Amino acid sequence: MLNNKKIVVIMPAYNAEKTLEKTYNEIYQNFVDEVILVDDFSNDGTKEIAKRLNITTIVHDKNKGYGANQKSCYRAALKAGADIVIMLHPDYQYTPKLIPAIASMMAFEEYDAVIASRMLGNSALRGGMPLYKFVSNRFLTEFQNILTGEKLSEYHTGFRGFTRKILENLPLETCSDDFIFDNQMLALILFNGFKIGEISCPTKYFPEASSINFVRSCKYGLEVLYTSLCYRLAKMGIKAGVYGSKGKILDLDKELNYYNKRVDT
Repeated sequence: MLNNKKIVVIMPAYNAEKTLEKTYNEIYQNFVDEVILVDDFSNDGTKEIAKRLNITTIVHDKNKGYGANQKSCYRAALKAGADIVIMLHPDYQYTPKLIPAIASMMAFEEYDAVIASRMLGNSALRGGMPLYKFVSNRFLTEFQNILTGEKLSEYHTGFRGFTRKILENLPLETCSDDFIFDNQMLALILFNGFKIGEISCPTKYFPEASSINFVRSCKYGLEVLYTSLCYRLAKMGIKAGVYGSKGKILDLDKELNYYNKRVDT
């Protein structure tokens, strides 16, 4: 608890047996109320290790994708009564030691969401980030800042936190089940006027850390560009948005699925 807010850490996992325990052991257990891991049908011992560590564990009956994994994580966290939800990848690429700092930025109601940025400071390349990923990250971030009118240092980190208000009020279930889910979620947060804070975060790249390959990185980059264009057009009132019970939102998933079909063909 922090300022009477229940803090839940979620861990979307896939083949994380080599790094899960090390990641979990660096979480401040007296600060976090619960840790929930969703195993996306791993073919290693991820779920066995999670259960041995007494982590609340949910196992998908098939591989559903990174975005679908997060959706399961958020549903479980809300069901557990979380006020603040922090997503931490179990691959030990991000340090769990920053969880208290991230949570405090939301617990005292200064921000609705917080992202741990690898681009604040000079830790990304020093931590082993491949140069092509660094360059593409910077390019995509600048492109998105221009189209959204924001000044975030990064849109692509996997270490981030959200308040219950965001998770309950945004149509996350309509977003993609793939890697672009992260970017769509930030687009929805910004589009609906929520405040995003940032904190500097060191990162580590090593063989056991999860990472998408070059081809999938390229596909993700194209999807980011398209998501950003949808955002800007909707803000300008050119591209039709949809109206839901929570106000005007972007139907990004519908647009992106159409885009993906064209790319795949």
